[in-house]
Amino acid sequence: MMNPWRLRLLSQLDTLGTVRAVAQAANLSPSSVSQQLAALEAETRTQLLERTGRRVRLTSAGLILARRARAILDQMEGVEAELRGFGEEPAGLVRLGCFQSAIHTMAVPAVSRLARAHPHLDIELLQLEPHESMPALRVGDADIIITTTDFDALPLGPDLDLVPLATDPVLLVLPPGHPAAGRGAVDLAALADEPWTFDMPQTYMANLALRLCRQAGFEPRVVGRFGNYMMTLQHVEAGLSIALLPGLAVDRRYRVATRELPAGVTRTITAAIRRGSPPRAAVRAVLDALRRHPELPLPDAG
Repeated sequence: MMNPWRLRLLSQLDTLGTVRAVAQAANLSPSSVSQQLAALEAETRTQLLERTGRRVRLTSAGLILARRARAILDQMEGVEAELRGFGEEPAGLVRLGCFQSAIHTMAVPAVSRLARAHPHLDIELLQLEPHESMPALRVGDADIIITTTDFDALPLGPDLDLVPLATDPVLLVLPPGHPAAGRGAVDLAALADEPWTFDMPQTYMANLALRLCRQAGFEPRVVGRFGNYMMTLQHVEAGLSIALLPGLAVDRRYRVATRELPAGVTRTITAAIRRGSPPRAAVRAVLDALRRHPELPLPDAG
């Protein structure tokens, strides 16, 4: 009998690449992870791992089991939900991963509606930026993610199903008294000498902002980096910088001006789930609630 928890660790090793990374994700020590994987080898009576220098890698048998483990775990979770006796009534835990600017505008309203409609449904809301959410979905740390499927998004592959949710413009954000705080689109090249605030390095919005500035012909002078959009808005409101932010992130409580970009840059917001057996009733309910967001336009089919 294979232990489901150990199967999850094996699946994470396939996705994350190292025992140390699996240990960090599972909040365990590397030695504990190694012990659990050794126990899984004993359960399966198969060599799943081989050591090359200081690193451990999966054998052919290990790869096969790791990549089937996610489907096995999904089926077990579905059976457990059915056995709770609620039938098609959404019930049980759904882990929803969501990037920062969509949490209060999309995820929280959906979760609030679901709490009233389905009292046996529990939703754990996780802040996961696009570069974090796809690996979390694949290893089973999230059941649904809200992510982006353009710009620097990670490869999707055939193992995921996508549900388009909305489009969101990328806006230039300026102090209210800034000379460029007028109407209509603005050319970023005219702002080459301005101080800029960016997201943290290698995040989705930091990479996008850098790309747009370079396409306009300049290297931005970055004076602030924040992993929280509220701090970025405070910095801009104080007149200390300008920024590029998704429309969802621009909280109206802050006194800032926004301008569109000439190319009409937008991002596509998408929900993703693992492909396999049909999603259980709880997952379908969360997807339906996310699609009923009243304020955002659906992306064009073409």
